[in-house]
Amino acid sequence: MTTPHVVVVMGVAGTGKTTIGPLLAARLGVPYAEGDDFHPPANIAKMSAGVPLDDADRWPWLDAIGAWAHGRAGLGGVVSCSALKRSYRDRLRAAAPGVVFVHLTGDRALIEGRMSHRQGHFMPTALLDSQFATLQPLEPGEAGVAVDVGGGPEEIAERAVEALDELPQPAE
Repeated sequence: MTTPHVVVVMGVAGTGKTTIGPLLAARLGVPYAEGDDFHPPANIAKMSAGVPLDDADRWPWLDAIGAWAHGRAGLGGVVSCSALKRSYRDRLRAAAPGVVFVHLTGDRALIEGRMSHRQGHFMPTALLDSQFATLQPLEPGEAGVAVDVGGGPEEIAERAVEALDELPQPAE
């Protein structure tokens, strides 16, 4: 029997982390956690006002996600988290060493179009430029895969499952 991965679905705002994450978790048969739920209220207020978070804002959020991922080690799970910088992913890996990343990638125009149509989300499209400026894609040696967000959610989730199948299995 294989041990399921603990997966962080990452990417800039609007790539579909909150849509793809639960679909991926269902396909893998593991629980899903919404990364935005780990933000303290001050972070939500800041982003709602169109102010990008700084690293000091992100550390407690990343630590909370890392603690959740650590608790899922050996059990599997999927959590959404932008994880835009290598240092953020390093912090998550420090808490949960076996975590792997699914980086949702796509054309800026496609992502902005999707963001402009979503309802009730605190992240305004005005912050998309800062997200792309901050983004450091997965580097060689980082456990993870890049998955294009073109197509429908089911298709994207299926590509993610197929890509994860190519990664080494976590230790049991």
